[in-house]
Amino acid sequence: MHKHAHQPRLTRVVLVLVALAAAVLYLARPPPIEKVRALSYAPDQIRESRLKTANASATLPVRAAFVILARNSELHALRTTVRQLEDQFNVRHNYPYVFLNNEPFTDEFKHAMEWATSGDCHFGLVPYEHWSVPSWVDNVRAKWAAATMDEYVPYSGSSSYRKMFQSGFFFRHELLDHFDYYWRVEPGVEFTCTIHGDPFRFMVENNKSYAFTITLREFPATVRSLWATTSAFRAAYPDYVVPNNTLRWLTADNGDYNMCHFWSNFEIASLAFLRSEQYMAYFDFLDRAGGFFYERWGDAPVHSLAVAMLLNKSQVHYFDDIGYYHRPFQNCPTDPDFNSQYCFCNANRSMLHHPDSCTRAWLDL
Repeated sequence: MHKHAHQPRLTRVVLVLVALAAAVLYLARPPPIEKVRALSYAPDQIRESRLKTANASATLPVRAAFVILARNSELHALRTTVRQLEDQFNVRHNYPYVFLNNEPFTDEFKHAMEWATSGDCHFGLVPYEHWSVPSWVDNVRAKWAAATMDEYVPYSGSSSYRKMFQSGFFFRHELLDHFDYYWRVEPGVEFTCTIHGDPFRFMVENNKSYAFTITLREFPATVRSLWATTSAFRAAYPDYVVPNNTLRWLTADNGDYNMCHFWSNFEIASLAFLRSEQYMAYFDFLDRAGGFFYERWGDAPVHSLAVAMLLNKSQVHYFDDIGYYHRPFQNCPTDPDFNSQYCFCNANRSMLHHPDSCTRAWLDL
């Protein structure tokens, strides 16, 4: 009994030592990620833009775009999503779309998206260097971790590259160079309410850098050392942590990670934030630690930890009036008058009421 009682504490000590070792390696200043992952293609190989004549003379109030990582096989699910997004919002604003894929998009996909959207369409290929196991990761260990985790973590084996890309690389794609804000969209999601106003303008006019609709808790097995690695980063870069941070929202009573995170399949955010020295240093620190492949760190907890450390609470916004459904969870406006007039979702089933939601704790900060 006495021996087993000390096992959790011993496990935490081991994780902290591993994270500190990663910090030492990082501070030894290895070649920059940009150099290690240097791109091996010419720009005209990985991009194509299809512009609409009607938008040629239009000036958008915000340099912003929808960003969609999709496969060709997801075309029909994405058509439904995009048509809803257009009907509920973008047909009145004509913001452009950036579609990214780790394989070339088919002509069928590109034609379908052109017809479904009011904004210009940009199609990009994700470079191999941004969708592959880096040289410092042990491939054998990574494959073993994937095989082991497949038994109890959904999609763990197939999503490592996607999570790593969404955490630290999508915003580096040159198709996003001319934008200041992005709205992430995934195939198959639904927008269940009319979206009044312009969320992009709201973000700019209110000095917001990150916005969300749903919060929930992560699978602990996928982030076993993420908190310890993040703590090591904070120790190495104390000046990057802002005074009015929200790390307390993510901290359990015992000082560990409580698993809360913003569900990043919906997020509207500032690209300047992701391109900042602080965020880039954090992602590079995590990338060197290898946890995207050894533990399946997700972009949702990574973004959430970064937001909590590097942004003031006033820079983060909860869009409670945007109806959004990503199976199996949804955000549904709870105001009965608004819901009855503009939505087709059930407010009683909103994630806000779910025991695994962390949104009320966020609102109480």
